[in-house]
Amino acid sequence: MSSNPRNGRPYRRACAEQRALLLPCWWCGKPIRYDITGPEAGRHPLAFTLDHLTPLSHGGSLLARDNRRSAHRKCNSARGNRTDAQRQPIRSSREW
Repeated sequence: MSSNPRNGRPYRRACAEQRALLLPCWWCGKPIRYDITGPEAGRHPLAFTLDHLTPLSHGGSLLARDNRRSAHRKCNSARGNRTDAQRQPIRSSREW
């Protein structure tokens, strides 16, 4: 059984380096709530997540600096494993 590469020290270091840049979400362009940390960050839609320009499922590198992007949790989830060529703006079907 292989271990999850996202649980290791190199991945946590990559996340910390990207978080320190305090960049806006590369997907929607809006500010990310970098003040949300710990267990709450795993549930909050505006919290920081490390996204990858080329999705890992399409052969993107997990730790390469040129493949890292800062994203909201909700934007990263909505994007899924689409590539930039398949980019679709995030839209709601209606206002809630």
